[in-house]
Amino acid sequence: MATCDYCGSTILFGGKRDANGRFCNQKCQARGGLLAVSKQIPDATVQDQVMKAHQGPCPKCKGSGPVDVHVSHKVWSAIFLTSWSSTPQVSCRSCGLKSQAAASAFTLFLGWWGFPWGLVMTPIQIGRNLYGMASPPDPSRPSAQFEKVLRMMMAANAMQARAATAGKTS
Repeated sequence: MATCDYCGSTILFGGKRDANGRFCNQKCQARGGLLAVSKQIPDATVQDQVMKAHQGPCPKCKGSGPVDVHVSHKVWSAIFLTSWSSTPQVSCRSCGLKSQAAASAFTLFLGWWGFPWGLVMTPIQIGRNLYGMASPPDPSRPSAQFEKVLRMMMAANAMQARAATAGKTS
């Protein structure tokens, strides 16, 4: 099975392809342009920023780090309609736990109402949250996912700077 080059989701069928890779949907494909820019950023620059951010304050609560990516998983269902999502969040462990607990509670009450996917996905997403709560990222070093998120943020900033420079010279 293929995975989205932007978000890492599994692509069961369909998806979008272009010169930057394979993507699960148009939204990820549009963001895929950042992939090319992100690959141009020197690894030493990225590693420096990753270490600073990892040991810095939490962007959510401003508390002490370490900071990393914590993913919360939700399901919402209504009879024959079911929607599930996984949302990465850059934060400290405490904020990550709160987000995963809130997503689990949301899913517990609103996830199982759909047939058949609500009944299938609700225990899966709650299990994923519980797993994430029980085995967080290693606090002694940044995760690969955290590095990828920061690399993409740096690429977005670089593209904005280029656009601002291009706008001033026109």
